[in-house]
Amino acid sequence: MKGRTLTALTLFAIQNAKAREKPYKLSDGNGLHLLVNPNGSKLWRLRYRFGGKQNMIGLGAFPEVSLASARQRREDARRLVAAGNDPSHQRKLDKAAIELAAKNTFGAIVIDYLAKLKAEGAAEATLQKNKWLLQDLASPLTKRPISAITPAEILVVCQRIEKSGRRDTARRLRGAIGSVFRLAVATLRATNDPTYALRGALLKPNVTHRPAITDERDLGALMRNVDAYDGWPTLRAALQLTALTMTRPGDVRHMHRSEIIFPKAMWRIPAERMKMRRPHDVPLSKQALAVLRSVWDLSEGNGLVLPSIRSAARPLSENAMNSALRRMGYGKDEATAHGFRSSASTILNERGFNPDVIEAALAHEEDNEIRGVY
Repeated sequence: MKGRTLTALTLFAIQNAKAREKPYKLSDGNGLHLLVNPNGSKLWRLRYRFGGKQNMIGLGAFPEVSLASARQRREDARRLVAAGNDPSHQRKLDKAAIELAAKNTFGAIVIDYLAKLKAEGAAEATLQKNKWLLQDLASPLTKRPISAITPAEILVVCQRIEKSGRRDTARRLRGAIGSVFRLAVATLRATNDPTYALRGALLKPNVTHRPAITDERDLGALMRNVDAYDGWPTLRAALQLTALTMTRPGDVRHMHRSEIIFPKAMWRIPAERMKMRRPHDVPLSKQALAVLRSVWDLSEGNGLVLPSIRSAARPLSENAMNSALRRMGYGKDEATAHGFRSSASTILNERGFNPDVIEAALAHEEDNEIRGVY
């Protein structure tokens, strides 16, 4: 870029430049000048040569763009020309990047992420939980360009939840936000996942373990009490099957006849009911098969194996199993239906069974972390 170096402008000269009938220029040298229009507006312009041609770009209006800022923009443009780049073309690229960033907001990527989860077959409960985390709890980030969000911003959002006492929710929120960023990185709308820098920044959840009987003799006494329970047959069977299969009480309550494969002594829990979204095959012992046969005639077709007392179309209620345990004399701090899984894990690990087999039976993903709970 070439140009004569004239007497530099002063702030006094700019402020006192009066409008005339026709536009006129006040030069600052090296291609930079201030155009004073008849309406009184004062606009910065920069002339430069690139590729053998004369070009001109606007640098903004005075006083919004000060004299010092205009000179800095002139030097930036001169450096671009020296590096072989056209400032006008670079400006178009910068504008396009800004417009793209405005479209690629965190909220927009969240919508894409939720659509991806749905397309991959995520359960409705999973979708609703992610909507709540990403569209409600993370709402301060919704309109922010994804590429501009910093770890500090995310930490503020998560710590707000953490300070309300919901430590586990805060950690889940950080994980969900990280999933959105990883999608943005994979689709070239972000360059990194800022949640990575926040590992260890949040407090660990206060884990409340479910009461469980882990002494073998006491567990044997509990099972005898379950066998002798004189309540509704499907309720007694639900408790027995929960203990014999090491599955979650919710899976037992929603067991369908079509899932039981008697010739293979197998119960196949479909993917949509599993936390890991993949089918879980449960081998059935002779005792479990006997329990199933004892209640098989209480249902029909491909319906529920263990229907509610009130309706064959509805499963046992969530609290029915625990209520039965209370009627047997076990307090809420002594035993729960879910506690059968803890009992199985503890006793089998203490007896030296293969830990990986135990975790597979429990349908756990993160073996060491979950095993530590038990």
